[in-house]
Amino acid sequence: MKVTFVRLPDHEWGDVLIERDDHVVYRMHGGPVTAALPHDLVHFTVEDALRIEDGIWGAIAAGVVFQSMKHVSGRRPPHAADRSAQLIRANRDRLQRAELIGGFIEAAAKADGDLPALRRQWFATQPDAPDLPAIELAVAALHRAEERWRALPAGAELTVTWPAHRRLPALPTGKRSKTPARRR
Repeated sequence: MKVTFVRLPDHEWGDVLIERDDHVVYRMHGGPVTAALPHDLVHFTVEDALRIEDGIWGAIAAGVVFQSMKHVSGRRPPHAADRSAQLIRANRDRLQRAELIGGFIEAAAKADGDLPALRRQWFATQPDAPDLPAIELAVAALHRAEERWRALPAGAELTVTWPAHRRLPALPTGKRSKTPARRR
């Protein structure tokens, strides 16, 4: 999946262009652009560095269409909206965990303090928190992405690629249940 972020002048409203592997293209609302790394690029970088399959970008690669996404081109698969809603319902906890990890790595990248203490604070109730080597790897990836973003002139694009194999698991393909006919 190809994802393009455009570095607009500061405080202009930006979008992210997403071309999935099935050639369906979406534009995702990205919020105001600044010199800081865009929120969606933070998640892309963190989820890629940690090889998270069941986060925001793995969900989009699997066919999830979030409310902030608008169809641009390409033929959407049949029942795409239903499948997207089912994927979100089935993976809500995983998606929320990816949001938590992305926020944590972003905070860790800005922190000058004790990473183990910050990790304990953020993941006090999470049994499967990233370990310190993984955190350091993701923080370094985020710093590199920030440098690339800040070096882009206004109007330039940053295109990144999400691996095809890194996506939410497919839903079981069962026959659609039919509502029994009413008896009169």
